[in-house]
Amino acid sequence: MRRAGRSEAALIAQLTRVFSEKGAGARGVEVGIGDDAAVLAPIRAPLVWTVDACVEGVHFDARWLSPADVGARSFHAAASDLAAMGARPVAALSSLIVPAAFADRRLLELVRGQAEASRELACPVIGGNVSRGDELSVTTTVLGVAERPLLRRGARAGDEVWLLGDVGLAAAGLCCLERGLSARGGRADAVAVCVAAWRRPRALLREGRRLVGRAHAAIDVSDGLGADAGHIASESGVRLVVEEGRLARVLRPELVEVCRELELSPLELALSGGEDYAILATGPERARVRGAKVVGRVERGQGVAIERRDGSRWDGAAMGFDHFGGRSGARGKGRARGRA
Repeated sequence: MRRAGRSEAALIAQLTRVFSEKGAGARGVEVGIGDDAAVLAPIRAPLVWTVDACVEGVHFDARWLSPADVGARSFHAAASDLAAMGARPVAALSSLIVPAAFADRRLLELVRGQAEASRELACPVIGGNVSRGDELSVTTTVLGVAERPLLRRGARAGDEVWLLGDVGLAAAGLCCLERGLSARGGRADAVAVCVAAWRRPRALLREGRRLVGRAHAAIDVSDGLGADAGHIASESGVRLVVEEGRLARVLRPELVEVCRELELSPLELALSGGEDYAILATGPERARVRGAKVVGRVERGQGVAIERRDGSRWDGAAMGFDHFGGRSGARGKGRARGRA
């Protein structure tokens, strides 16, 4: 790890100690931090690679996050891609761009957040890079293995649509922070749950591995359930039908309570909010995994249809966040994502 600045060697030594506390001797890691590159033992299984960038002003607003939050949530966001493919993480690399005004103590706090997440997910950080830049940026590369990787393509007409985890909570938590809704009074627990969901999301690695051999297709919900359902529909050449009634029944009561206070629709946040890192999957009823909540079905056709309780439909694929087009969705209200 390299960083232009004072006490570079001492800083690198500190970062190495933080990441090496649990990473040393990790399964499959022959050489970790300390050499020019890491060395992994040969792996006799398909490799699953992912890289995810977390940039201040684009992916998060630092006013509402501690450096440790930034480190932990960026790590879980990257690992969530492996969860959606039913993979087991092996190791990670971290690349940090740090503004000159970002104090070393805050950098160490960020790194400790990354290290905490890496221990939770049994995914050691085995190397990376640190450099100066104009804005805080955390790029995490994660390597995993999967005997039978789950893909976005494979959904079939007749499948159920399953949701593992919760949607809408992170978007509601960000709305609470943006609007100054405090965790005090009778709503304290609900606000705290939603804010925690945004600050500290969790990659559902165990849930993803349970889907292997049972689900036909899967994706993690990072840009909104409607938009991510659209990716499965497009790749599989089918139509995903999300049933409002079924989705409403599985929403967390904390989301409903906070949305009532904010005068927002919990269904709209669930469909368009994103950053919950739940898993959306399709599969046959007979193969439904424990903990999967049925929120719809797969039909012949294309796109995503949101089906109201009266049977009428509207197009849900446009809801969610597009990194180059911003937030979209005719029914969306407000800004439900930490974007500049």
